[in-house]
Amino acid sequence: MSGTDIVKLVVSIVACEGAGGVGAMFTTRAIATWYASLKKPAFTPPNSAFGPVWITLYLLMGIAVFLVWREGLGQEGVTIAFIIFWVQLVLNILWSAIFFGLRSTIGGMIVILLLWIAILVNIVMFFGVSLIAGGLLIPYIIWVSIAANLNVRLWILNR
Repeated sequence: MSGTDIVKLVVSIVACEGAGGVGAMFTTRAIATWYASLKKPAFTPPNSAFGPVWITLYLLMGIAVFLVWREGLGQEGVTIAFIIFWVQLVLNILWSAIFFGLRSTIGGMIVILLLWIAILVNIVMFFGVSLIAGGLLIPYIIWVSIAANLNVRLWILNR
């Protein structure tokens, strides 16, 4: 791996983990207060699971976007895949801001639907550039699918 590749890898991982940190700023404040007060379905993961899962998912996302970036932004399909990745990452932060920051289960449902669609498009685009990059996003869409289901159930149970 070249020196440029190492820089791209580090930037990719730091940017993704940083996005997680921004989202966590909204989440952390609401966990012990608003979120704790909600009626939750039986399948709700324990609070202690969320941190390690998200740290791992952001790491996988960082590696995936690096693999695409490494192909060169001038290559066919790479630039659009790269842009879609950053759009879905912004939606990821936006979901935390709306669901936890604004304490809006209905707003969270709208954003997580958009996020899920963006992740799916991102996976398809990444597969077109790198099979490994696309595959690295599969755990992410699975977790967001669980989160979307939880978001809907929280809205139903607490409206």
